[in-house]
Amino acid sequence: MDMPPNSPTPDYGMLGPGSDIKLPAGAGFGPSAPTAKPPLPAQLVAPSARIVMALVSVTMTLGMFFYAQSMLSKARSAASELRSTSPARSSSTLRGPAQKDAEQLLQRAAANDAAATAQIEARAATWRGQIALTPQLSRLITVGLNANDLRVRAATIQLDLAAMNVAQDAAAVDRLAAQAESTDHATRIWAIWTLGLVANRGIQQERITDLLIAHLADSDIDSRHWAVEALSYVGTDATIPPLLKTMHDDPSPTIRERAACALAESGMLTNQQRRTTIPTLLTYAEDPSLDAQTHAWTYHALRDITAQNLPDDAGTWRNWYSSNR
Repeated sequence: MDMPPNSPTPDYGMLGPGSDIKLPAGAGFGPSAPTAKPPLPAQLVAPSARIVMALVSVTMTLGMFFYAQSMLSKARSAASELRSTSPARSSSTLRGPAQKDAEQLLQRAAANDAAATAQIEARAATWRGQIALTPQLSRLITVGLNANDLRVRAATIQLDLAAMNVAQDAAAVDRLAAQAESTDHATRIWAIWTLGLVANRGIQQERITDLLIAHLADSDIDSRHWAVEALSYVGTDATIPPLLKTMHDDPSPTIRERAACALAESGMLTNQQRRTTIPTLLTYAEDPSLDAQTHAWTYHALRDITAQNLPDDAGTWRNWYSSNR
């Protein structure tokens, strides 16, 4: 097992192409992340003040983003030390035909080549121990996890596990579950993420789901973040209630946003599964205990799930839903 999580691109999982809330995927990591506050009414903010506030917001967001990238870079470096316990792979092997095939097929699959996707599904298991997470393959995996087609995402998961030399069996789950309790931060978040990928392949899904749900209560914000991401890739009905609860209750705006993304767009839930969240999302839209930011994410999620461009108004959404169940 070679590397920690493949970080989503900064715009991955943002709730809809028209979203005006584009926090980076890792924004808000760390104990000093700012607490979200409801925005002032637009009519009370002078144009010059709005410009200043926008610049401050951009600066804070960039700062959080670079903090997140730094954290993930350290995680990758630390987790790379796990190579000493993995089957040896020479540099010639890593530049060999398997690596080239994997990269080329994933590039084609991400461009909606169904034949390439099928080839990855058929061959990924044979690539375990023969390919590695080179920078090029890591970039392609990120693209694959962003694909609109869930089959491409699933094939990317298979390839990612092969590149990390992670077996799809109970013994791997045992090892990852132990590493997910590690006091080493990088090892912990890498294991949490990887558990979600293994569960996606149908390996001990119930056990892994329970483990990931437990990590949603971690005091460490990064562990909660990756538990949300991992749950999104499990893709079962059982992951929906904890993601909804996290979207409503987590103290971090970043974690709430990532849970909303998992329910609406990212991960491996089908559209049919996502639509089961609509009644709860409508309740959230009317919930006065939620801040303006979470209300905005709720409406973005509703638009992503339903493909309806309705305004941020709970009554309008309820009327639509009553007519379109």
